[in-house]
Amino acid sequence: MDYNRTLRNNNKIFSETRAYRHQTQCTADLSFRFALTGNELFQMGRRELSIYPDSFLLLNKGTQYTSKIDSNTPVESFSIAFDQAFLQDFNLAYSLPAIKLLDNGGEASSEVFDFNETIYPLSGDMGFNIRHLKHHLDEGVQDELLINEYLHHSLINYYRIYANEIADKAQKLNFTNQTTRVEILKRLNLAKDYMYTNYNKNISLEELAKHAYLSVNHLLRTFKQAFNLSPHQFLIQLRLQRSRILLKTTKYPINEIVCLVGFECPSSFIRLFKNRYRITPQKYRQASCK
Repeated sequence: MDYNRTLRNNNKIFSETRAYRHQTQCTADLSFRFALTGNELFQMGRRELSIYPDSFLLLNKGTQYTSKIDSNTPVESFSIAFDQAFLQDFNLAYSLPAIKLLDNGGEASSEVFDFNETIYPLSGDMGFNIRHLKHHLDEGVQDELLINEYLHHSLINYYRIYANEIADKAQKLNFTNQTTRVEILKRLNLAKDYMYTNYNKNISLEELAKHAYLSVNHLLRTFKQAFNLSPHQFLIQLRLQRSRILLKTTKYPINEIVCLVGFECPSSFIRLFKNRYRITPQKYRQASCK
């Protein structure tokens, strides 16, 4: 369903279903971008980031980007743009002790800093919250109190994801200097984003290292520290996640899904899928259709 809603507090929610779109824009506010079906490609300078139903992208205020959709089936795009004042108020409530909030009545300014523009996992509470918000909006709910509560919980869930995906991972890196840890993680996220976007291709370590601006051995050592997986293990896990989406939402034969997600051998795919999810792909598809 298509709509473009601006709430009274200037938070904005956009929904559009298209098989083709190509547009260049600049974000007016910090925003979350979702592809709830299919996938959407974002270009920011030399970076290409493709989001699927299991992931989302954060864009900071003032980021220029080009979004592309070119699909045989319609892609359901959904985005939330948070007004600066709403974000500042949230940051105060989230970061200050209750006594300080009472002392200043929540009127003190709170700077909204730039977050890491990378692909984040859409799962757990975040996925649940976003899909329920989308359902209410699609049903025509006009209650802005309810809608803003969902937006508030979206930020809470994102801050938890940010802590796990950025802050905690940076601390795992074996470098004394905090600035070095943050910079290395930014580069590792470039490698991670490249795998999110090109997971179905034959990716080499040299390609990943080039996109991360790291040497091959430096990439291997630091990626394992941050993600608890080697790049190859991370890629296999990502391919299995994407195969579950296809098994659940399409009627493609399993042998075709094997190729679509980048595996070469059906038997190897079935073994890996069963080892990870304790069920065969065929039985997973049957259970998903019930």
